[in-house]
Amino acid sequence: MSLAPTVEPYHAEAVPAPLDGRRVGVLLIHGFTASPASMVPWGRYLAGQGFGVAVPLLPGHGTTWQDMNRTGWADWCGEVERAFEKLRADSDQVVVGGLSMGGGLALRLAADRGREVAGVVLVNPAVNLDRKDLLALPLLKHLLGSFPGITNDIKKPGVEEHGYRRTPLRAAHSMRTGWRTLREDLPKVTQPLLVFRSTVDHVVDPSSGALIRARVSSRDLTERILENSYHVATLDNDAPIVFEESAQFVRRVTGP
Repeated sequence: MSLAPTVEPYHAEAVPAPLDGRRVGVLLIHGFTASPASMVPWGRYLAGQGFGVAVPLLPGHGTTWQDMNRTGWADWCGEVERAFEKLRADSDQVVVGGLSMGGGLALRLAADRGREVAGVVLVNPAVNLDRKDLLALPLLKHLLGSFPGITNDIKKPGVEEHGYRRTPLRAAHSMRTGWRTLREDLPKVTQPLLVFRSTVDHVVDPSSGALIRARVSSRDLTERILENSYHVATLDNDAPIVFEESAQFVRRVTGP
């Protein structure tokens, strides 16, 4: 399967517009085996509010799952860092948001960059999975190339996430390895945090949300429950809630 996602869909709108004398950027990070397509509606909404928006394509995504098996956590973190630096050069303040694994990468950036990140928005973030079959990944990645995919967990009919139909196991093992260090570093996350969590999520189990709530040091932490969406809430029925409340959050945490 070949994908051609729109990586920079905002054109001139990607440049931050002055808001009360400030230029505010928002970095949005897509999930594992997905693409910027899951972020585009959210990004367009935020761009329309005057924020500068960047939606990087993570290495190994947007082509084939075989390509993704040649990449890993360090590659994805590196691309997030590059996108952050580029957006930061044009902005006075930057907020980072992520869906699923993108939420984990957003937390990694927040832990590493401290006050350079003004706030974090997470949508069904992933920093852990309790599935027992994943314990065999160190062996299975040498025996099998992939598992069945995890894309399109969307309640709204007729919506396509544009992700891989297969889960690349070498890449999945790298993600789980990266999560271990991230979980240890969650206390370094001190920024304001807005977390959206779907009541029904067939991809990420509740352990991730519980770990984040228990371990981050953020005193400003809000969890918003989404009643009418599955995992890819940015494309689902509750997307307007995510868009509107995240914009309010960005204004609040970057305000005077």
